[in-house]
Amino acid sequence: MSRKIVSTPAAPAAIGTYSQAVKVGNTVYCSGQIGLEPKSGQLMKGFEAQTVRVFENLKAVVEAAGGSLAQTVRVTVYLTDLGNFAKVNEIMARYFAEPYPARAAVGVKELPKGALVEADAIVVTG
Repeated sequence: MSRKIVSTPAAPAAIGTYSQAVKVGNTVYCSGQIGLEPKSGQLMKGFEAQTVRVFENLKAVVEAAGGSLAQTVRVTVYLTDLGNFAKVNEIMARYFAEPYPARAAVGVKELPKGALVEADAIVVTG
């Protein structure tokens, strides 16, 4: 199977040695997204704004790969404060409908650029 690099200006450019996503066959492996606004590259202020931006960024990458968030099979959410877990659930409900994707939530000490939340995803298109 061939690998296709997915890139879109509708999500923040990669800030390291990685691609926004890699598509192999019908599977899209999305890199982690933090709450960076794509045009300015600035981190959104506050947990809720960052979390919304994270899922908007993931949505943009998935759509650039020819898919939709409805095709997501796995999401991993990284939180610097697990006390925000309920708010993540509330915001994810705006982006995902039943049947929900599999998910893991991981507490971490810190994230790039001082972000409060990060998420990555695996999506199967077609």
